[in-house]
Amino acid sequence: MTGDYPQVSHNQLKRYTRLLDAKFRREEGIFLAEGVKVVEELLKSNWQVETMLVLPEKESYWHQVLLPAKDKFPVYQLNRSDWKRLSQDKEPEGLLAIVKRKEQSSLAAWMQSAEGNLLVVCEISNPQNLGALIRSACWFGFSGILLTTNSVDWTHPKVVRASMGGVFHLPVLTDIHLDQLLSALMKEYIVIGSDVHRGMSPRPLNQKALLLVGSESHGLPENILVKVHERWRIPGGNESDSLSLPQAAAIMMYEMSKHES
Repeated sequence: MTGDYPQVSHNQLKRYTRLLDAKFRREEGIFLAEGVKVVEELLKSNWQVETMLVLPEKESYWHQVLLPAKDKFPVYQLNRSDWKRLSQDKEPEGLLAIVKRKEQSSLAAWMQSAEGNLLVVCEISNPQNLGALIRSACWFGFSGILLTTNSVDWTHPKVVRASMGGVFHLPVLTDIHLDQLLSALMKEYIVIGSDVHRGMSPRPLNQKALLLVGSESHGLPENILVKVHERWRIPGGNESDSLSLPQAAAIMMYEMSKHES
């Protein structure tokens, strides 16, 4: 089967390698999505694929996923050394999509149609943490994610990989100025601030809520925390300093997704 796919050209490979840079992803309007599960979720969504790349030696992993859609876009094969220039995995699954980026909706228009809980991520720099947060938000039925300025680009290959395809099912709005927007959000949502030091235990809520989380290193700024409706923390401690950001956020999102009896 892989004999039917042409080898990627030198110029193509050069272009795709540059997608590891956020500036080039923005300029080109495309980004990388690697992994069988990630591509499977991509193909279920309404996102457009520009090109699909495959590693022939891993055909048993990706054959069934690619087979129904292979005539909808060009498919090229790479050798192992070229694949390593693009891959995020130590042992790759051999399937990688070049995805066309959608134009972001205006915040005002999107907020009018948003239903359900929201996650706001403030100045997060770790791409794998952001990907894990997107994955959990998708699992717990959140309506979308607002990503503040000075945060990692959500199209970073490690974000997309860690989200396990969640980025294709959950809108992510970027460049949010939280200090300017918070007052308006508090009129529409119960706003919960994640605080590792103090606060009440997470609880079920009977109305739309918004969870604010900060970076794992610094948390949320105090000038934001003093304004929220409630501060939440995960009780515990024992011999561990704290939960990881994705762990703590997932517990809070789970509680928010329940309803008071």
